[in-house]
Amino acid sequence: MNWRQLFDDRNKFFWVLQLTGWIGYGLIQYLGSFTQEMRDIYMVIVALGAYAGFLLTIPLRYLYRRIWNRRPAWLFFVVLVASFVTAALWAVIDNATNWEIYRFGYRPINPLFYFNYTIAKWYIILSWSGLYFVIKYYQMLQDEKQKALTAASMAHQSQLKMLRYQLNPHFLFNTLNAISTLILVEENKAANKMMSRLSDFLRFSLDNEPIKRITLAREVEVLMLYLDIEKVRFEERLQVFTAITEDAARALVPSMFLQPLIENSIKYAIARLEEQGTIEINARVEVETLVIEVKDNGPVAVHEIPKRSNKGGGVGLSNTAERLKALYGKQYSFNLFANDPTGCIVEIRIPWQVV
Repeated sequence: MNWRQLFDDRNKFFWVLQLTGWIGYGLIQYLGSFTQEMRDIYMVIVALGAYAGFLLTIPLRYLYRRIWNRRPAWLFFVVLVASFVTAALWAVIDNATNWEIYRFGYRPINPLFYFNYTIAKWYIILSWSGLYFVIKYYQMLQDEKQKALTAASMAHQSQLKMLRYQLNPHFLFNTLNAISTLILVEENKAANKMMSRLSDFLRFSLDNEPIKRITLAREVEVLMLYLDIEKVRFEERLQVFTAITEDAARALVPSMFLQPLIENSIKYAIARLEEQGTIEINARVEVETLVIEVKDNGPVAVHEIPKRSNKGGGVGLSNTAERLKALYGKQYSFNLFANDPTGCIVEIRIPWQVV
């Protein structure tokens, strides 16, 4: 059993601390009494005193557990009284043991000496009580912290799932519309090819959890399934180029986070071009940062780029930005630039992380 498991098991943790604490107390008492006549019998006296303290503080644990939720003033009062009563009993046992075993017979005790001795024991019991409450409150804070982390993690995962699943109906609607159009114009071969690619793409989508990450190489591989679907529609009008370094290909990225960017380029760039359209996917690593660029040559002027990023009803670019924010917090950037001579560049910077 490791320390974390021991800490989580409150009952075992208490007994380990109780045992080691009173053993430590006994050793300190014995080693600190070098002025006493160090007979072997004195070790027995010290051991009996520590054992008495061990036994007398056990009921305090159950008492404190019963009054744990009472008002602070009442709790404080009970702790003071219970500690004093326990200290008084301990002092009686300690003195009886000391006189009967070590001093060889009972002798009358000065009441003032006995009172001062009880007060000294009281401080020790109060210290025990203070440690009990400190550890108990710390355990409660750890429990609340763990609950908060679990709740935050569940909310975070729900948000990521929502953002990811939001893409599927959007993409599916567009693709089925395209297949329907191909069937209407009797392009059955093209429609069948597109349906086959759609099946492969959706199979990947269903087999991968939205909150998990995959390598960029795998992400681009799946992205090509989507582009194959679009190539059925645009044929030679759509050309795709990739330039991904070896380090970038090994990087972990959110699954299917590039698909809405490509869809955005196709919708606002390729679909509006009469001549050949191109999409470039570049990725490289710069000082522990993964830099990904998606470029197109669409007929978009520089001043129209902000308008393009705001279209789509919150799906697409904004969806990708929200997913990156949920995953990386402030450790990401998402920017739009004008391409040369025309078109748009989407640049994403996220931490470079590998398996």
